[in-house]
Amino acid sequence: MKNLVYIALLSLFVYSCGTTGNRNLPSGKDQSAANDTVRIANDSLEYEIIIIEPGFNLFINSYARPRGYHSLSYLENKNKYLVTEYNSRVQQPMRYDPNLYVNEINYDQSVDYGYEVNYLLYNYFVYISRHYNQNFSIPTRI
Repeated sequence: MKNLVYIALLSLFVYSCGTTGNRNLPSGKDQSAANDTVRIANDSLEYEIIIIEPGFNLFINSYARPRGYHSLSYLENKNKYLVTEYNSRVQQPMRYDPNLYVNEINYDQSVDYGYEVNYLLYNYFVYISRHYNQNFSIPTRI
C-alpha cells in the first residue's frame, strides 16, 4: 500500500513537471515591444512620431509629470532646444553613441503640433536623460 502511494505521488510529480507542449504562452519580448511603442500621427499636418523605447510607456504612465502640468509654450520652447541638441548628437557619431542617437528629429518650430506631441517629445528627452544618463544642455530660464 505504501508503494502504491509513493508511485502515485511520483507519477503526479513527473506529470506536473512535464513540458508545456503546444500551449500558446505570451512572449514577454513581443508584448513589451508592442507596449513600448508610442505612435502619434496627423494626416492633415503630414507628421508622424513613433517612439520605440523599452520602458517609455512605464515612464509616461508612472513617473512623468501629468498632462497639463506644463504649458504648451513651455513644452515648445524646451523642445526647440532639446531637438537642436539631439540632432547635433546624431551628426556626431564618433563623439556620441550612434546606437542611442539614431535618427534626426524633424521638428519645425513654425508648425503647431499640439499639446500631446510636444508633451510626449519633451518626456522622451526626459526619459533619455534619466535612463541613459545623458545630460542635455537645457537653459533653465526660457
